[in-house]
Amino acid sequence: MRKNQRQRDTPGPGQESVWDYPRPPRVENYPGVVVIEFGGKEIARTGSAVRVLETSHPPVFYIPHADFVQGSLQPVDGTTWCEFKGEAAYYDVAAGSARAERAAWTYPSPTAGFEVLAGAVAVYPGRMDRCLVDGEEVQAQPGAFYGGWITSRVVGPFKGPPGTWGW
Repeated sequence: MRKNQRQRDTPGPGQESVWDYPRPPRVENYPGVVVIEFGGKEIARTGSAVRVLETSHPPVFYIPHADFVQGSLQPVDGTTWCEFKGEAAYYDVAAGSARAERAAWTYPSPTAGFEVLAGAVAVYPGRMDRCLVDGEEVQAQPGAFYGGWITSRVVGPFKGPPGTWGW
């Protein structure tokens, strides 16, 4: 009943509602450990992630480029534009014989207020083998366009499924 409606789920102890996140989004440091696995290998691990919080979206985690295994991020042509963060550039993610096209992105010169994202990279968790936040496996935000990371610490409903585009 609620899946494609904007009826807010009530957060429990230790949880956040994505409906309490702001628009325009907010960027904040994340003090925990974030791990990305792809191609059967750990390609990134950091204790220096930041997350972007935006109304109706699960957090998007950005990891310092330096915390990715060398060669796992391969720049590709083409950019997109975010009304808040500016121009995004993309990477293919590679490990061994595995490759995920345009599965990661960065903001080389982010707009005012988002400068902390320069030098950081986000991935679509659904295109990786596994993404972990403090040891918990992440679920990907529904929909091919969004890159949110769903953990037990966030409640929705989340933008992404059919019928939610206008949220």
